[in-house]
Amino acid sequence: MTPLDIVREAAFAAVDRKAARPILMDLRGVSDLADYQFVCSGDNERHTRAIAEAIEERCRTIGGVKPVATEGKQTGNWVLLDYGPAVIHVFYNYLRDYYALESLWPRAKFVNLASLGIEGVPPPAAVEPPSGADS
Repeated sequence: MTPLDIVREAAFAAVDRKAARPILMDLRGVSDLADYQFVCSGDNERHTRAIAEAIEERCRTIGGVKPVATEGKQTGNWVLLDYGPAVIHVFYNYLRDYYALESLWPRAKFVNLASLGIEGVPPPAAVEPPSGADS
């Protein structure tokens, strides 16, 4: 699976589990961290863990891939699934607002999930970078 395939399957799984505010950022040429970063959130710790588990299951079943590293599943506040060039964050809502990852890469391109065949998700809104933010 390509990095884009991984985040597309992650988005399908997250939307299926009713994840809130799913966004996909194209970080190619902007960050050495990853090519793509998918961010979504859940209503509580149980919800975030269920979303993360659904993402892992779909990526393993559809593409035969497992994350290189996983962090935060025990608490469910912020689950990180690291697939190398594709990084997935599943946040508890209040923590997502606090950390505001979407604003850390002001030059990142936001990918419209509908263009990947994921229906029912509004296009990403413009995100204002914090003052003094660098890419």
